[in-house]
Amino acid sequence: MSRSTKRRSPLTAKQKRFVLEYLKDQNGTQAAIRTGYSEKTAKQQGSRLLTDQRVLAALHAGQKKVARKAEVTVESLMAELEQARRLAVKEKQVSAAVTATMGKGKLAGLLIEKRQHSGAVGTYNLKDLSDNDLDRLEQILGPLADVGGDPGGAGEEGN
Repeated sequence: MSRSTKRRSPLTAKQKRFVLEYLKDQNGTQAAIRTGYSEKTAKQQGSRLLTDQRVLAALHAGQKKVARKAEVTVESLMAELEQARRLAVKEKQVSAAVTATMGKGKLAGLLIEKRQHSGAVGTYNLKDLSDNDLDRLEQILGPLADVGGDPGGAGEEGN
């Protein structure tokens, strides 16, 4: 078989399987093993298959397809939120509908959360903490308040 004929012939079933397996983890040796090649020769088989132009073309097409499936865009998120909002309205779930609407507003940049911080907690001045630091602090302290810490801030100065 000439080199040009080999390039044009379709992939064998085993080559197609190798392509599918390779797309999982981009590991030629492991893909060859999962395809059914011997563990002893899997490294060489994977390397050989990865130099075959037909296999490479199939891999490239598969990678593009995977990338398209995984692509998350503002438009796709907006569509998902709108779908969720409509379903919530249909099911008369007002809270869920409002949450989806607020999500759309945040995604569109129309709603920006602002926090005002005042006072000090322990040795930390809340004005000096970033929103990320405050979120982390809330994650740590929130459960403590739930199990009998200081619910409602009864221990704060001035209360």
